[in-house]
Amino acid sequence: MKRNFVILQIAAALACGALTGTAAAQKKEAKPTPAEARQQLGKDVQGTIAKYRKTDPSIERFFKQSAGYVVFPAVGKMGFVVAGAHGDGEVFGDGKLAGTASVTMATVGLQVGVQEYSEIVFFENAAVLERFKGNKFEFAAGMSAVIAAAGAAKNVNYRDGVVVFTQPTGGAMAEMALGGQKFSFKAEGAPAK
Repeated sequence: MKRNFVILQIAAALACGALTGTAAAQKKEAKPTPAEARQQLGKDVQGTIAKYRKTDPSIERFFKQSAGYVVFPAVGKMGFVVAGAHGDGEVFGDGKLAGTASVTMATVGLQVGVQEYSEIVFFENAAVLERFKGNKFEFAAGMSAVIAAAGAAKNVNYRDGVVVFTQPTGGAMAEMALGGQKFSFKAEGAPAK
């Protein structure tokens, strides 16, 4: 009899857990539609640009003088020895929205943690921007970024036709790693693949 009572208690606990899980699942927000996600990306990009301009007003010269730029509001990176990262953003050329892009990265080496950061890549001339838009663009392991801070952009110049600014937005990652970033561009209004 005592054994049946214990089994009944376990079953009741499991049922309560299932009901609680179901209620929690119902409270979760619905996944945004592609149009809503795209609209949110645009807002996040504009917010990121405003934050960089506020943090370092000297970055304005790159917005004015570059042939174009890509803004990734949130690139998430996580790993232990092997790490990966991904983020989506918008690409601008001649001051107009040209399309969207994604960045992926894989690194191998001494590293551990979870981190999120934003990134802006400025293209010095039309040839480099077109190479990016042609999906023939990636960063080698030796490419470095400037951490966005007050006055950081004053003495920075293009390297191989690009300059990259990043700003941590959350988490922490300790690493000594080799790897690169690969980009994928999709023209604004182009059909999804």
